[in-house]
Formats: sequence, structure tokens, C-alpha cells
Amino acid sequence: MDTLRQNRLKWKCRRGLLELDLVLEKYMEKNPYDAELDEFLELQDNDLWEIVSGRSDRYDARHGGIVARLRAV
Repeated sequence: MDTLRQNRLKWKCRRGLLELDLVLEKYMEKNPYDAELDEFLELQDNDLWEIVSGRSDRYDARHGGIVARLRAV
């Protein structure tokens, strides 16, 4: 993966919720580029946090893999 794409993904991981920032930062340390994460980050912060924290299962089934990996962080 090129550096530009990786830097853009890191920038997209910077969110308005501290809890979400911490989870995404930890995830990015182990998975520097995940195309599935890039698309998943299009969701709003509150929706993302509800999904990642396990409070909501309302997400597109195609994101099941990334949700499971983020919840495991």
C-alpha cells in the first residue's frame, strides 16, 4: 500500500469521539490498511461508536468482518 493511501486512512480514523479514536488507533497499529475499514468510516461518529461498542447491530452485513475485528480490539 502506498503512503498516501495509508495517511488518508489514518486521517479518516480521527473522529470526534475519544472512545472511537482510541479503538481506531489501536486497530490501525495492527492493521495499517484495511480497505473494508476505509468504507466503514463513511458512517457518522455516533453510529460507528454504537456499532463498535456492541450497542447496535444495525449495519450492512458486508461490514460484518470489520465490525468483528473492531469489537475484538
